[in-house]
Amino acid sequence: MSVFKRPGAAHYSYDFRLRGQRFSGSTECAKKRDAEKFEEGIKRTAEANRIDTSKPLSFESAAFLYYDEIGQHHSDPSGPQRNIAWLQDQIGKTTMIADITNAMVARLVAKRRGEGVANATVNRTVVEPLRTILNRAKKMNGAKLQEIDWADHKLKEPQERVREASHDEETAALAAIPEDYRPLLRFAILTGCRRAEIVGLTWRDVNFFAREFRVTGKGDVARTIPMIQPVYDLLWSLRRDDGPEVFTFIAKRTRDGRVKGERYPITAEGLHTVWARHVAPVLKDFRFHDTRHTAATRLVRATGNLKLAQKLLGHTQVTTTARYAHVTNDDLRNGLEAVERAAITTPVATTDAAETAKILKMAGE
Repeated sequence: MSVFKRPGAAHYSYDFRLRGQRFSGSTECAKKRDAEKFEEGIKRTAEANRIDTSKPLSFESAAFLYYDEIGQHHSDPSGPQRNIAWLQDQIGKTTMIADITNAMVARLVAKRRGEGVANATVNRTVVEPLRTILNRAKKMNGAKLQEIDWADHKLKEPQERVREASHDEETAALAAIPEDYRPLLRFAILTGCRRAEIVGLTWRDVNFFAREFRVTGKGDVARTIPMIQPVYDLLWSLRRDDGPEVFTFIAKRTRDGRVKGERYPITAEGLHTVWARHVAPVLKDFRFHDTRHTAATRLVRATGNLKLAQKLLGHTQVTTTARYAHVTNDDLRNGLEAVERAAITTPVATTDAAETAKILKMAGE
Protein backbone atom coordinates (compact mmCIF):
# COMPACT_ATOMS: atom_id res chain seq x y z
CA MET A 1 0.00 0.00 0.00
CA SER A 2 1.13 3.59 -0.61
CA VAL A 3 -0.76 5.47 2.10
CA PHE A 4 1.27 7.83 4.25
CA LYS A 5 0.93 10.72 6.68
CA ARG A 6 2.31 14.11 5.80
CA PRO A 7 4.15 15.92 8.62
CA GLY A 8 1.62 17.35 11.07
CA ALA A 9 -1.37 15.87 9.19
CA ALA A 10 -4.20 14.18 11.06
CA HIS A 11 -5.24 12.02 8.10
CA TYR A 12 -3.44 9.62 5.77
CA SER A 13 -2.94 10.47 2.12
CA TYR A 14 -2.66 8.20 -0.92
CA ASP A 15 -0.45 8.50 -3.99
CA PHE A 16 -0.21 5.81 -6.69
CA ARG A 17 -0.06 5.35 -10.45
CA LEU A 18 -2.32 3.08 -12.45
CA ARG A 19 -1.47 2.45 -16.09
CA GLY A 20 0.43 5.73 -16.32
CA GLN A 21 -2.18 7.87 -14.57
CA ARG A 22 -1.46 9.36 -11.16
CA PHE A 23 -4.01 9.30 -8.33
CA SER A 24 -3.41 11.22 -5.10
CA GLY A 25 -5.27 12.93 -2.30
CA SER A 26 -6.43 12.65 1.30
CA THR A 27 -8.17 9.52 2.54
CA GLU A 28 -9.82 11.50 5.37
CA CYS A 29 -8.91 8.50 7.57
CA ALA A 30 -6.95 8.75 10.81
CA LYS A 31 -6.25 4.99 11.05
CA LYS A 32 -3.87 3.30 8.64
CA ARG A 33 -6.01 0.24 8.00
CA ASP A 34 -9.01 2.46 7.18
CA ALA A 35 -6.81 4.52 4.85
CA GLU A 36 -5.61 1.38 3.09
CA LYS A 37 -9.20 0.27 2.52
CA PHE A 38 -10.03 3.72 1.16
CA GLU A 39 -7.08 3.59 -1.25
CA GLU A 40 -8.04 0.10 -2.40
CA GLY A 41 -11.51 1.42 -3.21
CA ILE A 42 -10.02 4.24 -5.26
CA LYS A 43 -7.94 1.72 -7.20
CA ARG A 44 -10.94 -0.52 -7.89
CA THR A 45 -13.02 2.41 -9.08
CA ALA A 46 -10.22 3.63 -11.34
CA GLU A 47 -9.79 0.15 -12.80
CA ALA A 48 -13.53 -0.25 -13.35
CA ASN A 49 -13.75 3.11 -15.13
CA ARG A 50 -10.98 1.98 -17.47
CA ILE A 51 -13.08 -0.90 -18.82
CA ASP A 52 -15.08 0.00 -21.92
CA THR A 53 -18.29 -1.93 -21.32
CA SER A 54 -19.61 -1.00 -24.78
CA LYS A 55 -17.14 -3.44 -26.31
CA PRO A 56 -17.06 -7.26 -25.99
CA LEU A 57 -15.75 -8.21 -22.56
CA SER A 58 -12.95 -10.57 -21.69
CA PHE A 59 -13.46 -12.86 -18.72
CA GLU A 60 -10.98 -10.79 -16.72
CA SER A 61 -13.01 -7.62 -17.31
CA ALA A 62 -16.35 -9.28 -16.60
CA ALA A 63 -14.99 -10.82 -13.40
CA PHE A 64 -13.51 -7.50 -12.29
CA LEU A 65 -16.80 -5.67 -12.84
CA TYR A 66 -18.62 -8.35 -10.85
CA TYR A 67 -16.13 -8.13 -7.98
CA ASP A 68 -16.18 -4.33 -7.93
CA GLU A 69 -19.98 -4.17 -7.86
CA ILE A 70 -20.86 -7.30 -5.84
CA GLY A 71 -17.99 -9.51 -4.68
CA GLN A 72 -16.08 -6.96 -2.60
CA HIS A 73 -19.19 -6.34 -0.51
CA HIS A 74 -19.52 -10.02 0.39
CA SER A 75 -19.26 -10.77 4.11
CA ASP A 76 -16.04 -12.65 3.27
CA PRO A 77 -14.55 -11.07 0.10
CA SER A 78 -11.70 -13.57 0.09
CA GLY A 79 -14.17 -16.24 -1.07
CA PRO A 80 -15.11 -14.49 -4.32
CA GLN A 81 -11.46 -13.57 -4.82
CA ARG A 82 -10.38 -17.24 -4.64
CA ASN A 83 -13.18 -18.37 -6.93
CA ILE A 84 -12.40 -15.72 -9.53
CA ALA A 85 -8.67 -16.50 -9.42
CA TRP A 86 -9.32 -20.22 -10.01
CA LEU A 87 -11.74 -19.53 -12.86
CA GLN A 88 -9.32 -17.10 -14.51
CA ASP A 89 -6.52 -19.65 -14.37
CA GLN A 90 -8.72 -22.26 -16.05
CA ILE A 91 -10.58 -20.08 -18.55
CA GLY A 92 -7.84 -17.56 -19.31
CA LYS A 93 -8.02 -13.85 -18.56
CA THR A 94 -8.18 -12.84 -22.21
CA THR A 95 -10.86 -15.36 -23.21
CA MET A 96 -13.93 -13.49 -24.38
CA ILE A 97 -17.05 -14.32 -22.40
CA ALA A 98 -18.92 -14.78 -25.69
CA ASP A 99 -16.64 -17.78 -26.32
CA ILE A 100 -17.50 -19.60 -23.08
CA THR A 101 -19.51 -22.68 -24.05
CA ASN A 102 -21.43 -25.52 -22.44
CA ALA A 103 -18.50 -27.81 -23.12
CA MET A 104 -16.10 -25.41 -21.41
CA VAL A 105 -18.29 -25.24 -18.30
CA ALA A 106 -18.50 -29.04 -18.24
CA ARG A 107 -14.69 -29.24 -18.34
CA LEU A 108 -14.43 -26.76 -15.47
CA VAL A 109 -16.83 -28.82 -13.37
CA ALA A 110 -14.92 -32.01 -14.14
CA LYS A 111 -11.61 -30.32 -13.31
CA ARG A 112 -12.88 -29.11 -9.93
CA ARG A 113 -14.38 -32.51 -9.10
CA GLY A 114 -11.03 -34.06 -9.94
CA GLU A 115 -9.50 -32.00 -7.13
CA GLY A 116 -11.41 -34.19 -4.68
CA VAL A 117 -13.90 -31.62 -3.38
CA ALA A 118 -17.56 -32.23 -2.57
CA ASN A 119 -20.37 -31.57 -5.06
CA ALA A 120 -21.56 -28.61 -2.98
CA THR A 121 -18.08 -27.07 -3.21
CA VAL A 122 -18.03 -27.50 -6.99
CA ASN A 123 -21.39 -25.75 -7.25
CA ARG A 124 -20.37 -22.97 -4.87
CA THR A 125 -16.92 -22.27 -6.35
CA VAL A 126 -17.45 -22.93 -10.08
CA VAL A 127 -21.03 -23.15 -11.34
CA GLU A 128 -22.65 -20.44 -9.23
CA PRO A 129 -19.92 -17.75 -9.46
CA LEU A 130 -19.39 -18.29 -13.19
CA ARG A 131 -23.13 -18.10 -13.87
CA THR A 132 -23.37 -14.92 -11.77
CA ILE A 133 -20.45 -13.24 -13.54
CA LEU A 134 -21.76 -14.03 -17.02
CA ASN A 135 -25.41 -13.25 -16.34
CA ARG A 136 -24.50 -9.94 -14.70
CA ALA A 137 -22.39 -8.96 -17.71
CA LYS A 138 -25.38 -9.77 -19.93
CA LYS A 139 -27.88 -7.89 -17.78
CA MET A 140 -25.82 -4.80 -16.96
CA ASN A 141 -23.67 -4.42 -20.07
CA GLY A 142 -25.65 -6.17 -22.80
CA ALA A 143 -22.94 -8.78 -23.33
CA LYS A 144 -23.66 -11.47 -25.91
CA LEU A 145 -23.41 -14.97 -24.43
CA GLN A 146 -23.84 -18.50 -25.63
CA GLU A 147 -26.72 -20.59 -24.31
CA ILE A 148 -25.52 -22.50 -21.26
CA ASP A 149 -27.65 -25.08 -19.46
CA TRP A 150 -26.67 -24.22 -15.90
CA ALA A 151 -29.11 -26.69 -14.35
CA ASP A 152 -27.36 -29.50 -16.22
CA HIS A 153 -23.97 -28.48 -14.82
CA LYS A 154 -25.09 -28.13 -11.20
CA LEU A 155 -24.21 -31.26 -9.28
CA LYS A 156 -26.65 -33.01 -6.97
CA GLU A 157 -25.95 -32.25 -3.34
CA PRO A 158 -26.83 -34.56 -0.44
CA GLN A 159 -29.13 -33.16 2.20
CA GLU A 160 -27.18 -31.17 4.72
CA ARG A 161 -26.29 -33.23 7.74
CA VAL A 162 -27.17 -32.29 11.30
CA ARG A 163 -24.11 -32.54 13.54
CA GLU A 164 -24.70 -31.51 17.13
CA ALA A 165 -21.95 -30.82 19.63
CA SER A 166 -22.25 -32.59 22.95
CA HIS A 167 -21.67 -30.49 26.04
CA ASP A 168 -18.27 -32.17 26.44
CA GLU A 169 -17.37 -31.26 22.85
CA GLU A 170 -18.53 -27.70 23.44
CA THR A 171 -16.24 -27.48 26.46
CA ALA A 172 -13.34 -28.92 24.46
CA ALA A 173 -13.86 -26.45 21.60
CA LEU A 174 -14.01 -23.47 23.96
CA ALA A 175 -10.79 -24.62 25.62
CA ALA A 176 -9.00 -25.13 22.29
CA ILE A 177 -9.89 -21.84 20.57
CA PRO A 178 -7.79 -18.73 21.37
CA GLU A 179 -9.18 -16.58 24.17
CA ASP A 180 -10.15 -13.63 21.93
CA TYR A 181 -12.30 -15.97 19.81
CA ARG A 182 -13.97 -17.70 22.76
CA PRO A 183 -16.88 -15.22 23.14
CA LEU A 184 -17.63 -15.54 19.42
CA LEU A 185 -17.80 -19.34 19.63
CA ARG A 186 -20.01 -19.23 22.70
CA PHE A 187 -22.28 -16.71 20.96
CA ALA A 188 -22.55 -19.01 17.92
CA ILE A 189 -23.61 -22.00 20.02
CA LEU A 190 -26.16 -19.95 21.96
CA THR A 191 -27.75 -18.19 18.99
CA GLY A 192 -27.30 -20.41 15.91
CA CYS A 193 -26.14 -17.45 13.82
CA ARG A 194 -24.10 -17.99 10.67
CA ARG A 195 -20.40 -17.14 10.58
CA ALA A 196 -20.98 -14.16 8.28
CA GLU A 197 -23.78 -12.89 10.51
CA ILE A 198 -21.54 -13.04 13.56
CA VAL A 199 -18.45 -11.35 12.14
CA GLY A 200 -20.74 -8.72 10.61
CA LEU A 201 -22.41 -7.89 13.93
CA THR A 202 -21.86 -4.30 15.05
CA TRP A 203 -22.82 -2.47 18.22
CA ARG A 204 -25.42 -0.60 16.21
CA ASP A 205 -27.19 -3.96 15.81
CA VAL A 206 -27.31 -4.63 19.57
CA ASN A 207 -30.15 -3.21 21.67
CA PHE A 208 -29.47 -3.84 25.34
CA PHE A 209 -32.58 -1.92 26.40
CA ALA A 210 -34.91 -4.15 24.35
CA ARG A 211 -32.67 -7.17 25.02
CA GLU A 212 -32.41 -8.11 21.35
CA PHE A 213 -29.93 -7.95 18.46
CA ARG A 214 -30.26 -7.82 14.70
CA VAL A 215 -28.33 -9.81 12.11
CA THR A 216 -28.38 -9.77 8.32
CA GLY A 217 -28.42 -13.21 6.71
CA LYS A 218 -28.55 -14.67 3.24
CA GLY A 219 -30.08 -12.45 0.59
CA ASP A 220 -29.51 -9.41 2.84
CA VAL A 221 -32.56 -10.46 4.87
CA ALA A 222 -32.40 -9.10 8.42
CA ARG A 223 -33.95 -10.71 11.47
CA THR A 224 -34.16 -9.77 15.13
CA ILE A 225 -33.27 -12.30 17.81
CA PRO A 226 -34.12 -11.86 21.51
CA MET A 227 -31.26 -12.08 23.99
CA ILE A 228 -31.41 -14.72 26.65
CA GLN A 229 -29.47 -13.85 29.81
CA PRO A 230 -26.21 -15.64 28.83
CA VAL A 231 -26.16 -13.79 25.49
CA TYR A 232 -26.90 -10.48 27.21
CA ASP A 233 -24.11 -11.04 29.72
CA LEU A 234 -21.66 -12.11 27.00
CA LEU A 235 -22.30 -9.04 24.82
CA TRP A 236 -22.31 -6.69 27.80
CA SER A 237 -18.85 -7.95 28.78
CA LEU A 238 -17.51 -7.08 25.31
CA ARG A 239 -18.58 -3.41 25.28
CA ARG A 240 -15.87 -1.01 24.06
CA ASP A 241 -15.55 2.39 22.46
CA ASP A 242 -12.74 1.59 20.02
CA GLY A 243 -14.74 0.41 17.02
CA PRO A 244 -18.15 -0.61 15.66
CA GLU A 245 -17.48 -4.37 15.48
CA VAL A 246 -18.67 -6.58 18.35
CA PHE A 247 -16.17 -9.43 17.99
CA THR A 248 -12.51 -8.44 17.85
CA PHE A 249 -9.04 -9.75 18.68
CA ILE A 250 -5.74 -8.27 19.80
CA ALA A 251 -2.87 -8.75 17.35
CA LYS A 252 -0.12 -10.94 18.82
CA ARG A 253 2.54 -9.64 16.44
CA THR A 254 3.09 -6.90 13.89
CA ARG A 255 2.49 -8.24 10.39
CA ASP A 256 0.03 -8.18 7.46
CA GLY A 257 -0.76 -4.53 8.14
CA ARG A 258 -1.56 -5.19 11.81
CA VAL A 259 0.29 -3.77 14.79
CA LYS A 260 1.04 -5.87 17.87
CA GLY A 261 -1.21 -4.99 20.79
CA GLU A 262 -3.86 -3.23 18.72
CA ARG A 263 -7.41 -4.55 18.43
CA TYR A 264 -8.89 -5.59 15.06
CA PRO A 265 -12.27 -7.02 13.96
CA ILE A 266 -12.48 -10.78 13.56
CA THR A 267 -13.03 -11.65 9.89
CA ALA A 268 -14.63 -14.70 8.33
CA GLU A 269 -11.29 -15.66 6.78
CA GLY A 270 -9.46 -15.21 10.07
CA LEU A 271 -12.05 -17.30 11.90
CA HIS A 272 -11.71 -20.03 9.28
CA THR A 273 -7.93 -20.10 9.84
CA VAL A 274 -8.22 -20.15 13.63
CA TRP A 275 -10.81 -22.93 13.51
CA ALA A 276 -8.66 -25.09 11.23
CA ARG A 277 -5.58 -24.52 13.37
CA HIS A 278 -6.98 -24.90 16.89
CA VAL A 279 -10.43 -26.54 16.94
CA ALA A 280 -10.45 -28.96 14.00
CA PRO A 281 -7.58 -31.08 15.44
CA VAL A 282 -9.49 -31.42 18.72
CA LEU A 283 -13.02 -32.07 17.38
CA LYS A 284 -13.06 -34.41 14.43
CA ASP A 285 -15.82 -34.02 11.85
CA PHE A 286 -17.09 -30.80 13.43
CA ARG A 287 -17.26 -27.59 11.41
CA PHE A 288 -17.98 -24.08 12.60
CA HIS A 289 -21.34 -24.28 10.81
CA ASP A 290 -22.23 -27.16 13.13
CA THR A 291 -22.56 -24.65 15.96
CA ARG A 292 -25.70 -23.54 14.11
CA HIS A 293 -27.00 -27.11 14.04
CA THR A 294 -26.20 -27.43 17.72
CA ALA A 295 -28.27 -24.38 18.68
CA ALA A 296 -31.23 -25.47 16.55
CA THR A 297 -31.16 -29.08 17.76
CA ARG A 298 -31.09 -28.01 21.40
CA LEU A 299 -34.00 -25.65 20.84
CA VAL A 300 -36.13 -28.30 19.15
CA ARG A 301 -35.29 -30.86 21.81
CA ALA A 302 -36.30 -28.47 24.58
CA THR A 303 -39.52 -27.24 22.95
CA GLY A 304 -40.50 -29.79 20.28
CA ASN A 305 -41.34 -26.76 18.10
CA LEU A 306 -39.85 -26.61 14.61
CA LYS A 307 -41.40 -23.19 13.97
CA LEU A 308 -39.26 -21.69 16.74
CA ALA A 309 -36.14 -23.18 15.17
CA GLN A 310 -37.22 -21.78 11.80
CA LYS A 311 -37.50 -18.29 13.29
CA LEU A 312 -34.17 -18.58 15.08
CA LEU A 313 -32.29 -19.73 11.98
CA GLY A 314 -34.03 -17.34 9.59
CA HIS A 315 -35.32 -20.04 7.24
CA THR A 316 -38.00 -18.79 4.84
CA GLN A 317 -39.61 -22.24 4.62
CA VAL A 318 -40.20 -24.61 7.52
CA THR A 319 -39.33 -27.45 5.14
CA THR A 320 -35.72 -26.27 5.37
CA THR A 321 -35.92 -26.65 9.14
CA ALA A 322 -37.47 -30.12 8.82
CA ARG A 323 -34.02 -31.72 9.05
CA TYR A 324 -34.30 -31.17 12.81
CA ALA A 325 -37.55 -33.18 13.02
CA HIS A 326 -35.52 -36.23 14.03
CA VAL A 327 -35.25 -34.65 17.47
CA THR A 328 -39.02 -34.61 18.01
CA ASN A 329 -39.26 -38.13 16.56
CA ASP A 330 -36.66 -39.31 19.06
CA ASP A 331 -38.65 -37.76 21.90
CA LEU A 332 -41.81 -39.47 20.65
CA ARG A 333 -40.01 -42.80 20.41
CA ASN A 334 -38.63 -42.41 23.92
CA GLY A 335 -42.10 -41.57 25.21
CA LEU A 336 -43.69 -44.59 23.56
CA GLU A 337 -40.95 -46.85 24.86
CA ALA A 338 -41.50 -45.44 28.36
CA VAL A 339 -45.20 -46.35 28.10
CA GLU A 340 -44.28 -49.85 26.99
CA ARG A 341 -41.82 -50.32 29.87
CA ALA A 342 -44.46 -49.14 32.33
CA ALA A 343 -46.98 -51.62 30.93
CA ILE A 344 -44.52 -54.50 31.36
CA THR A 345 -43.57 -53.69 34.94
CA THR A 346 -47.01 -52.71 36.26
CA PRO A 347 -49.13 -55.73 37.39
CA VAL A 348 -52.52 -55.99 35.72
CA ALA A 349 -55.42 -56.19 38.21
CA THR A 350 -57.66 -59.28 37.82
CA THR A 351 -61.28 -59.72 38.88
CA ASP A 352 -62.80 -63.15 39.60
CA ALA A 353 -66.33 -64.19 38.59
CA ALA A 354 -67.90 -63.61 42.02
CA GLU A 355 -66.49 -60.11 42.26
CA THR A 356 -67.73 -59.33 38.75
CA ALA A 357 -71.27 -60.50 39.65
CA LYS A 358 -71.21 -58.31 42.76
CA ILE A 359 -70.18 -55.27 40.75
CA LEU A 360 -72.89 -55.85 38.16
CA LYS A 361 -75.54 -56.24 40.89
CA MET A 362 -74.46 -52.97 42.52
CA ALA A 363 -74.54 -51.24 39.18
CA GLY A 364 -78.12 -52.33 38.63
CA GLU A 365 -79.40 -50.90 41.94
